Amino acid sequence: MPEGDVETYHVDGRWKNKIEGHGDLPQDFDTREAAVEVGREEAQDRRTEHIIRKLDGTIGDRHTYGHDPRDIPG
Repeated sequence: MPEGDVETYHVDGRWKNKIEGHGDLPQDFDTREAAVEVGREEAQDRRTEHIIRKLDGTIGDRHTYGHDPRDIPG
């Protein structure tokens, strides 16, 4: 993941968000939905990608807000 992307993930029974290359955001959550909402808002504010992981750690969803540097014009 490129630096600055937002990732929502589960660890030790809690849902968290982190900014790639900058570490965890201070808040953690009981539910995936609550963490995803905060992660989405952070990604929208930063105009980055939001990666949402499943309980098993695999990527469940990805959403891009703003310019995606991986998009190559065809």
